[in-house]
Amino acid sequence: RLATYSAEEGGYATETGDRTALNDLVVRGVQYAQAADLYAVVDWHTLSDANPATNQWAAEEFFRSVSGALGNTDNVIYEICNEPNGGTSWADIKAYAEAVIPIIRANDPDAIIVVGTPTWSQDLAAAAATRCPHANVMYALHFYAATHEDDLRRALSTAVAGGLPVFVTEFRHLRGKRCRRDRLRFGEPVGTPL
Repeated sequence: RLATYSAEEGGYATETGDRTALNDLVVRGVQYAQAADLYAVVDWHTLSDANPATNQWAAEEFFRSVSGALGNTDNVIYEICNEPNGGTSWADIKAYAEAVIPIIRANDPDAIIVVGTPTWSQDLAAAAATRCPHANVMYALHFYAATHEDDLRRALSTAVAGGLPVFVTEFRHLRGKRCRRDRLRFGEPVGTPL
């Protein structure tokens, strides 16, 4: 994962962000991953700005540059808005995605694009109801075993059963009794190191 923060200190959309250096860093990271025969997730990370539309101009610039440099590589997955939060609606995210996806497609027509979902990439229902009208698009889910339980598993099962392509772009087992129970449930031995 090559995370580029949009609004954090030194982020792409800030006055202190060196956009050229950030673009170059991401391109080099993808090249290093390719040399190691690995995929690379190019992650536009919304956090304090919550709604990806807040800095959409910067995301468009970033993805135009990065996809232009990487359009001929086959190991890139573009995650165009990681962790929309703060009450950002699916309608906001979808409108942003429908502006950014064609920019990437102009340079990289077949790449997988992952679109974040509301509530820190945990709300798949709205995306399942009104998907983006593009090919090779998946929808992000983040799952942390110590805090996300059966309700999120059910939401995932429902979305996938309905045909929604889902990519779990963040996950983690955290230590504690709940995690031991969940690890057993998914067939991982309790004694396995994390």
